[in-house]
Amino acid sequence: MSSETPKDHVYGPKVGDLRLSNASLDTLPGHIGRPAYDRSRVTPGIVHLGIGAFHRAHQAVVIDELLAGGATDWGIVGASLRSPETRDALAPQDCLYTLAVRSGAGTDHRIIGSVLACEVAKERPTPLIARLAHPATRIVSLTVTEKGYCHTPQTGDLDENHPDIVHDLQNPGTPRSAIGFLVAALARRRIAGAAPFTVLSCDNLSANGHTVGRIVTQFAALRSRNLARWIETEVAFPSTMVDRIVPETTDLDRSEVSSALGMTDAWPVVTEPFTQWIVEDRFPAGRPDFAAAGVQMVSDVTPFEHMKLRLLNASHSALAYLGYLAGHETIAAAMTDHRFAAFAQRVMQDAAPTLTMPEGTDLTAYSASLLHRFSNAALHHRTWQIAMDGSQKLPQRLLATMQDRLRLGLSIDTHALAVAGWMRYVTAKDEQGRAIDVRDPLARELADIAERAGPFAERLAPALLEVNSIFGNLGSDPRVRNAVTEALSKLYALGARQTVQTFQPT
Repeated sequence: MSSETPKDHVYGPKVGDLRLSNASLDTLPGHIGRPAYDRSRVTPGIVHLGIGAFHRAHQAVVIDELLAGGATDWGIVGASLRSPETRDALAPQDCLYTLAVRSGAGTDHRIIGSVLACEVAKERPTPLIARLAHPATRIVSLTVTEKGYCHTPQTGDLDENHPDIVHDLQNPGTPRSAIGFLVAALARRRIAGAAPFTVLSCDNLSANGHTVGRIVTQFAALRSRNLARWIETEVAFPSTMVDRIVPETTDLDRSEVSSALGMTDAWPVVTEPFTQWIVEDRFPAGRPDFAAAGVQMVSDVTPFEHMKLRLLNASHSALAYLGYLAGHETIAAAMTDHRFAAFAQRVMQDAAPTLTMPEGTDLTAYSASLLHRFSNAALHHRTWQIAMDGSQKLPQRLLATMQDRLRLGLSIDTHALAVAGWMRYVTAKDEQGRAIDVRDPLARELADIAERAGPFAERLAPALLEVNSIFGNLGSDPRVRNAVTEALSKLYALGARQTVQTFQPT
């Protein structure tokens, strides 16, 4: 997911004082793709919470293709929970934006038109709840990142002490969290006797549909047991697996895209050619024909979700922490170092025995494709961006695999080194003593632990392993403590690059 924040100056026209919009579509160069449908005939059927770069490069593209096929009642109303930047960038463009697909062969540009409006939840919560509660809204999808669910990643339960949850319980009509908005709208639909919408999480949560269903129901129970029972029995929360690498958009990206268009696009999205979306087929309120746009509809997403979390996301995080410490700004740069490429491959190899996949799934080929995708130098996917919110990501990306390998009697040294990389990173000082801008919900707590422990692995590793919301019972396992402490000791003694080079798992 991207957490990009454009500078104010990018909103103003730059290229010939012409801005991307409905009125300017016909003046685009002929090689630029554009919506193959009349946007004025499209009505909204989906509300998306968390309209960042990932949604606009993934789900919104699928909907754009379906609108071109005639499914004109499935347009998207996007909402940012807090930040107005996306709305401010897209509103003057009639919510049009460019999808720039980059590979070694060059860049393909395409204008996406499936987003019809963009709201800012904190500015106008009441109209957003009304839109969610409107009978035409049949799907509410989410990409709010792991931390946006106000839950405890280790347990998957609602964090009742989260400031946003405390606020939303006291102010149900003006919520701050995605969970608060969902429950406020579902409560209104229940009172009106209207059928509920389907909640479609597209975030990297373990069993994301089941997890979000549990969190929403737990929150609703704090408001009304009857509401919670109604949600539990009537609302569908299908699980999904989404896969596309989407770096944050930079000012250079904006400049290059605007030059290709011959007009200004204040917030394009940049991505890779690969895209995948696997969805549990459970939509009682109706859905578009996702399969017509290449979405794989299945009865059980779980094996595919585990495959992505434990192969792609785990190796991505390992490269992010260790690569950043070694001075690599991007994943592609880290992959040019054979030591890091080999380590990423080892993370995947060690995760493979913990996976149970449908017949015909080729994990070796999938892993090879990931290594190829990571090496795409046309994508400037920053290690710093991937390193964000590690406290929310570690349980499903790395720790679950460690638990399963321990259960199978296998070594956890590979994943212990990745965890140690995270520990070294969250001290907020790199190997040269320079400050690291650690973006994490627990950043202050982690920094305090690091300050008390000092740069000593035998003190820092056990202290961080005691953060129960991340590690749970796994943190007290002596096998984990020994492996992570040893790996962290090597990082302090040798540095990330040499530690990876000399890495010899047992």
